[in-house]
Amino acid sequence: MTTAMSGLLHGLKNAATFALEKVPRLLATLPLPAWRGDVVDLRDPPGARRPFDEIPLRQSAACSNRVLLDYAKRGMVWDTLHHFSATRRGGVRVDGATLSCVLKVCGSLTDRVLGEQLHCLCVKCGYDRGEISVGTSLVDMYMKCCSIREGRDVFEGMPKKNVVTWTSLLTGYAQGGMHSEVMALFFRMRAEGIWPNPFTFASVISAVASQGELDLGQRVHAQSVKFGCRSTVFVCNSLMNMYAKCGVVEEAKSVFYWMETRDMVSWNTLMAGLQLNDRELEALQVFHESQFSMGTLTQSTYATVIKLCANLKHLALARQLHSCVLKHGFHLAGNVMTALSDVYSKCGELVDALNIFLTTTGSQNVVSWTAIISGCIQNGDIPLAAVFFNRMREDSIEPNEFTYSAMLKASLQILPLQIHAQVIKANHQHIPYVGTALLSSYSKFGSTEEALSIFRMIDQKDVVAWSAMLSCYAQAGDCEGAVYLFIKMAIQGMKPNEYTISSVIDACACPSAGVDQGRQFHAISIKYRYHDAICVSSALVSMYSRKGNIESARIVFERQRDRDLVSWNSMISGYAQHGYSMKAIETFQQMEAAGIEIDGITFLAVIMGCTHNGLVAEGQHYFDSMVRDHKISPTMEHYACMVDLYSRAGKLDETMSLIGDMPFPAGAMVWHTLLGACRVHKNVELGKFAADRLLSLEPHDSATYVLLSNIYAAAGKWKERDEVRKLMDSRKVKKEAGCSWIQIKNKVHSFIAFDKSHPMSDQIYAKLKAMTNRLKQEGYSPNTSFVLHDMTEEQKEAMLVTHSERLALAFGLIATPPGTPLQIVKNLRVCGDCHMVMKMVSMTEDREIIMRDCSRFHHFNAGACSCGDFW
Repeated sequence: MTTAMSGLLHGLKNAATFALEKVPRLLATLPLPAWRGDVVDLRDPPGARRPFDEIPLRQSAACSNRVLLDYAKRGMVWDTLHHFSATRRGGVRVDGATLSCVLKVCGSLTDRVLGEQLHCLCVKCGYDRGEISVGTSLVDMYMKCCSIREGRDVFEGMPKKNVVTWTSLLTGYAQGGMHSEVMALFFRMRAEGIWPNPFTFASVISAVASQGELDLGQRVHAQSVKFGCRSTVFVCNSLMNMYAKCGVVEEAKSVFYWMETRDMVSWNTLMAGLQLNDRELEALQVFHESQFSMGTLTQSTYATVIKLCANLKHLALARQLHSCVLKHGFHLAGNVMTALSDVYSKCGELVDALNIFLTTTGSQNVVSWTAIISGCIQNGDIPLAAVFFNRMREDSIEPNEFTYSAMLKASLQILPLQIHAQVIKANHQHIPYVGTALLSSYSKFGSTEEALSIFRMIDQKDVVAWSAMLSCYAQAGDCEGAVYLFIKMAIQGMKPNEYTISSVIDACACPSAGVDQGRQFHAISIKYRYHDAICVSSALVSMYSRKGNIESARIVFERQRDRDLVSWNSMISGYAQHGYSMKAIETFQQMEAAGIEIDGITFLAVIMGCTHNGLVAEGQHYFDSMVRDHKISPTMEHYACMVDLYSRAGKLDETMSLIGDMPFPAGAMVWHTLLGACRVHKNVELGKFAADRLLSLEPHDSATYVLLSNIYAAAGKWKERDEVRKLMDSRKVKKEAGCSWIQIKNKVHSFIAFDKSHPMSDQIYAKLKAMTNRLKQEGYSPNTSFVLHDMTEEQKEAMLVTHSERLALAFGLIATPPGTPLQIVKNLRVCGDCHMVMKMVSMTEDREIIMRDCSRFHHFNAGACSCGDFW
């Protein structure tokens, strides 16, 4: 063999040329005797290595390169590096092809240190600038090692570049998330006259998809057609992905159906795109079509379709797919089994999900652990989720951002502080996904300051993070903070989505918000074309009804193209709060006719409407229907509403019977409702009983002491009243001061009783005096029984006149043109005498007055109130 090889090597052709063209063929096919009794498979690289080592005169770079290339093609990266190292020690000269091959292997290992050593060798040998292939391999290596700046430096230093060089750079920027740079480089590439190839377009389209820039994507699509890539399968797959992520799934379908050739990736991409755009049923149809067209399904296909079943909660199909997975041998595929575990969890089959998870111990990773933890949380087993979270870390599986996010969203049973420390330790607090979940968790506890500090730490805040912070302000009732944040968001160029708009509209519904603030954001929602989104229109219905404009709420509700449970509940609750009980009942009946699934909040709203108008029989009917027909267990809120219904109507015996039949002990809400009714009906004994129960539950609630003392005062029991006041002092309980607000010209003015701090105080009191005198001429007589103090009638009358709501009313009358509607908010229940004054002023001044006290809205118009004097 050795003689034959020597003869051939010293033939007419030189050694390098022969090695390049003939040696691999000889190594693979020439029948040679085994060495020393060993059986050698010459088609196997490890077996082929020994005869190669026996070849003399292997100093040819071409010969060595063919071996390096063969190792690299077979994915034998370490053999490639060992051979390169051996040839270097043997003194074989390296050329550009050698360095290009080894640099590509280094890039696949993402070993930056080794890459930098090879870069030094390139510089030493003079190949870093003269050889395009070496420079391109250097760029590719640095990009794969996430060293984007170094790769860009190499790129800019190359005197000549080809399309492969540009594509390597573009791909690195795309994978690094620097999508705007990708587009800038692509346009520069075109300006320099470089024709893009299909791989270039695939990278650029991927960057466009991540940005969601539809217009830019369509331009790149046109370019791909121009340069003949219309039929390239992987380019079309990238286009489908881009269109799906931009929300124009019809364009993605158009690309798919125009493709001359499709692979399984094409089908999977279309299914994933349909799923992304909430068109799961169409995605299932595509899946059935793929079975006829492609035959054998891939692992990725099964994972995609099983995710569809999870979204649709299609348990039967998921079980069929599970059988197919086992039949075709994909039971060891981690992504498929994780998808199966997820679909069983979402379908409420937690036991099956646990069985799958526990039987795949060999392929468990952070994704499968996160899926089972999320499944436990979705099925309400928070303790088991905590156990798995701890076990995961014990098994040396580090939680990722999705794991932490799932745990933070779990419930109030897991305090954010317990997870926050671990998030900081893992350095995930800057990731938008984790930071958003963390600030949302703190907002559930009303910790706005902590949420804001986390929000400030989030790097590259996305629209979800901004929306979550706005939602936090809305939950805290901080309209000013929400508006300031929204303005800051706009300044930074972040475009809001429908959830952003709905969150800031929710914030505008708080009592301290200006009347016109919500209307301005309604206009913004129209500008961004989000006003028809269910979450936005539902927020508008709630906001308008809570701000006293029930007519605008009705208009928005009737214009809704689609209505969900929140929309119906908001409208029914709005009618109830404004005292329009019959409209609330009619809307409830429309909701039933529409086939909307009714929940406990719906019944709470309609029973509340019955309460505000004394419709005892109707309220009882809906309570019974909730339990009997809809199988909804009453909560404490439902019982408190029924207690209010009975006790307002003076049915105190029925009230006590209802409280006694409750399946759980009555809470503070129930006793407080009963105590308020005892004040109205002047039932001292039952009031004292309710107050005792209430004080045992909430000993520092000032409202209990005030109501009880008022009951005693109304009954003329001044001694008992004084004892209650002394008890308040001894327990250091302070009475909440009555306060009223009115908005004039986008500014909110607040008043308390006897208030003279307003700049227009003199004019206000002058108007108040003139208004009272005119009302007396119309037959008004102050009802001093509402002044529960032991003083003269004149003093009582003077006290009534300076109640905070009257001061706000007088200011509104002098600060607005005649006929302008006035809207007043009070933190406590309006007194009966002020209620009478409001009715009379609405007639004498020809004004509509809308007043929101602590329990409901009052619409005063033409001398009447919407409550019918029943409140």
